[in-house]
Amino acid sequence: MSTPPMTSREIFTARARQQVMVFDGGYGTAIQAYKLSEADYRGDLKLSHDQKGNNDLLSITRPDIIRAIHTAYVDAGADMIETNTFSSTKISMADYGCEHLVKQLNVAAARLARECCDAAEAKDGRRRFVAGSVGPTNKTLSLSPDVNDPGFREIDFDYLKDVYREQCDALIEGGVDFLLIETIFDTLNAKCAAMAAQEAAAASGRDVPLMISMTITDMAGRNLSGHTVEAFWAAIRHTKPLTVGLNCSFGADLLRPHLAALAKQADTFVLAYPNAGLPNDLAEYDELPETTAQLIGHWLDDGLVNMVGGCCGTTPAHIAAIAKAVADRAPREVPAASSATVLAGLEPFVMAA
Repeated sequence: MSTPPMTSREIFTARARQQVMVFDGGYGTAIQAYKLSEADYRGDLKLSHDQKGNNDLLSITRPDIIRAIHTAYVDAGADMIETNTFSSTKISMADYGCEHLVKQLNVAAARLARECCDAAEAKDGRRRFVAGSVGPTNKTLSLSPDVNDPGFREIDFDYLKDVYREQCDALIEGGVDFLLIETIFDTLNAKCAAMAAQEAAAASGRDVPLMISMTITDMAGRNLSGHTVEAFWAAIRHTKPLTVGLNCSFGADLLRPHLAALAKQADTFVLAYPNAGLPNDLAEYDELPETTAQLIGHWLDDGLVNMVGGCCGTTPAHIAAIAKAVADRAPREVPAASSATVLAGLEPFVMAA
C-alpha cells in the first residue's frame, strides 16, 4: 500500500521545527511603485465607483503585477506568500461598489499565488506555501462607532461570520494551504473569522489550518479592543492555530517586548512580520533592509520566532536580507501546552489549580 502524500500542515510543521521560515513582505508598497492610474485598477470592468487604490482588484485587472510581486518575494527567499486579498470581503469592497466581485477576487488571487509557488517548486523541488489573507474589515464587533451610543453596533456576529465565510470558501477553492487572519485590531472579529474559516475548511473536506496575527495599536501592547497579547492568546487559543503572532504595529525593535510576551505563552509556532520601522512625516518607510534584518536577528537571539517576514514598507529587498540573516539560525522551541485554566478579559486571568 502506497504512503499518502504529506499534507501542507505536515510539511510546514516538519520544516518549522528545523529552521526559521521566511514569510513575504508588503504589497501596498510594491503596488504603489507601479504608479498606477485609475484606469489600470478598473481595467475593462464596468464599475460605478472610482477604483484607484483598490489594490485587491488588481488580481483580476492586472494579474501581471500581482504575479510579479509574488515572484519577487519567492525569489527573495520566501517560504510562504500571501494572497492579495486583505480587503476582499463584501464589507471592504462596498467602498468601491465591488461587492459582487468578492468570490472572483479571492479565487483569482489564490490561484495567482498558487501558480507562483508551484512554479518555484517545479524549479528546485522545495515546497512553498500559500496563505489566504483575511483582513480585519473596517467594522468592529467590540466597539461602537457612535460616541453617544456605546451599545450601538453597525453589524452583528452572524453577519460578519457570513462575510468571512464567503471569502474563506473562495480562498480554499482557489487552492490556498492556510487561512491567515491578520492585522487583528478587534479580538471578537478574529474569533468570528476563525469560526468562519473552520466552517469553510470542514465544508471543503480539506485540512486548511488557521494562522492568526494580532496588531498592537499602542505602546502598552494592546489591540484596539483593549486586549494584551497574553489575553488575546487566551481568547483565541481554542482555535488551535498553526501559527500565532504579531504583524504591522511598529518596527521590529518596538515590537520585540510584546512578541516576547506572546512567545512565552503560545504553545504553537510564532510568526511575526513587522513594519519597516515607523513612517516618516510623509507616511513613508525609510528603514533599510539590512536594519530590519538586524533587528529581527535580535528576536532570534532570544528564541522568539519560528517564521518572520515584513509588513508595511517592506520590499523584496527586505525579505532577501531577512532570509539571509535567519538562514543558519535556530527556530524558537515551542513550549508544552499549559494545563491551567486561563480566562481572557482585557488581561488574562489564570485560575489556580
